[in-house]
Amino acid sequence: MQHVLVTGSNGFVGKNLIQALKYRADISIDAYDLDTPPEQLDIYLQRADLIFHLAGVNRPQGVGEYETGNAGFTQELIARLTTLGRAPKIVFSSSIQAELDNPYGRSKRRAEQALEGYAASAGADVVIYRLKNIFGKWCRSNYNSVVATFCYNIAHDLPVTISDPERELELVYIDDVVAALISELSGAALGGLRFAEVAPVGRIALGQLAETICSFRALRSDLTLPPLDRFARCLYATYLSYLDEQAFAYSLQQKPDQRGALAEFIKSGAFGQVFLSRTHPGVTRGNHYHHTKTEKFLVLEGEALIRFRHILGQKVIEYRVAGADFQVVDIPPGYTHSITNTGQAELVVLFWASEIFDPEHPDTYYEAV
Repeated sequence: MQHVLVTGSNGFVGKNLIQALKYRADISIDAYDLDTPPEQLDIYLQRADLIFHLAGVNRPQGVGEYETGNAGFTQELIARLTTLGRAPKIVFSSSIQAELDNPYGRSKRRAEQALEGYAASAGADVVIYRLKNIFGKWCRSNYNSVVATFCYNIAHDLPVTISDPERELELVYIDDVVAALISELSGAALGGLRFAEVAPVGRIALGQLAETICSFRALRSDLTLPPLDRFARCLYATYLSYLDEQAFAYSLQQKPDQRGALAEFIKSGAFGQVFLSRTHPGVTRGNHYHHTKTEKFLVLEGEALIRFRHILGQKVIEYRVAGADFQVVDIPPGYTHSITNTGQAELVVLFWASEIFDPEHPDTYYEAV
């Protein structure tokens, strides 16, 4: 059993790290933050095999708090370990600003220097992560994270301020930070100081960042997903984490007629679109074919008869499907097709189409099966 101490446990990184560590049966976690009794720290230090030193100050009320909260607390931590005669591994969350000449950067650099001295004198392992801009769930908005601020403000229909739309940011996702930190639990103890980095790094201009997050908000009305590579998926997950709890749900626009109702669900230039229909008993939908567009039909509730005929032939093919079957029926091009509710209750069907419907070029030609 490894005993792990997390300082700054109530912070953005600390909360996410502890939640990930909770599921490790081989880890015992001690959490330390501002509300922890000071005398408890020595107890934690006495048994710690590894310290994730995440505590720090980045938005103080006075400039002097940078020094006490960053370099000062790190020096105190080292002094207590020295008094206890202990030399556990320390993984320190520094910042890329440690390379800059500003009060915050200088305080982080002095903390690094203190840890360098500790590694040399105690023969301990010390790993320093000079973290870039981190984004993800639970980051405080309107504080020191532009992603958190944009996500919160856009989700709440508040304005965002962009000083330079072309300015490029380097961003790392919180789950990747946590994975990098957890990787430090394994590996041989070599002693000494080393610097480490979190990968992958996302790069995006401020203007594009705001546009992307705005597109997430617009998704509820235009139903169109922007292109989602991994970085965009992480941004989308982050955006959703800033929704108010009473705003999780939204309604789709229904298009009712004498047959029942239809509603589009989601669409994308990359994968087409998904929509649903409710159809009254005895009613038939379809009787059309496509040259290139393909579809999939999945009956969710009720019973249906799906009929096909090659548009150059006379033979009719029939598939009987029911909601209990979880059976998908592919709709090839060049086959006129229809679906009829053959049950006594409403028929509910989930459809996927390989392209977004374009009323100017619908690729839909009506012909009875």
